[in-house]
Amino acid sequence: MAQRMTTQLLLLLVWVAVVGEAQTRTARARTELLNVCMNAKHHKEKPGPEDKLHEQCRPWKKNACCSTNTSQEAHKDVSYLYRFNWNHCGEMAPACKRHFIQDTCLYECSPNLGPWIQQVDQSWRKERVLNVPLCKEDCEQWWDDCRTSYTCKSNWHKGWNWTSGFNKCPVGAACKPFHFYFPTPMVLCNEIWTYSYKVSNYSRGSGRCIQMWFDPAQGNPNEEVARFYAAAMSGAGPWAAWPLLLSLALTLLWLLS
Repeated sequence: MAQRMTTQLLLLLVWVAVVGEAQTRTARARTELLNVCMNAKHHKEKPGPEDKLHEQCRPWKKNACCSTNTSQEAHKDVSYLYRFNWNHCGEMAPACKRHFIQDTCLYECSPNLGPWIQQVDQSWRKERVLNVPLCKEDCEQWWDDCRTSYTCKSNWHKGWNWTSGFNKCPVGAACKPFHFYFPTPMVLCNEIWTYSYKVSNYSRGSGRCIQMWFDPAQGNPNEEVARFYAAAMSGAGPWAAWPLLLSLALTLLWLLS
């Protein structure tokens, strides 16, 4: 009986060690998500300087995943980027539209979204972001500035009528004020792009949430945020197995004594 238990414990020790090593390799891979670009439709392969980024995309000009041309297209109503029409329920208020432009600039240009990059099996991109912790003020201001604008859907990723070459409201979808489809800031930011964002409880400047808006003269605050979350992800895996390994080793020594 003791011999069989010893064999089982040895096998378990080997299994835990293998899992721990796999977690270590995963953790090392995650550190590579700092200063990276997504494998998506218009992103550059690697981030770098782009001195001529357009208007709202300029904060990323020192280190960007977008090209000058992409930044220009991000400011158009129906651009070649995704053929998306912001004015699908009448003219979108300029105060509202600027948030969608900034959202596009962040998505296309930021090299600091690595900790939230996920692989996807889609024809137009191989990776997306999921649950990016957006600073609560950015979300609240976005929602507030869009209260007077209209839309016909709460999820803008899918379900549109694309027969005309750009998005139109599907049959039966009524144009209503934003707050009808997005009753709270959280609903807007979390659901409009299928949880690309997850509104954070942290505030701008905390170093714990991604800022859509920032003053480049003060540096890019999202670099610190990405480092924090990458370190948190990397540090959790390899050490988690050590208490179990120690316990098993002590039990094995007792059986062999």
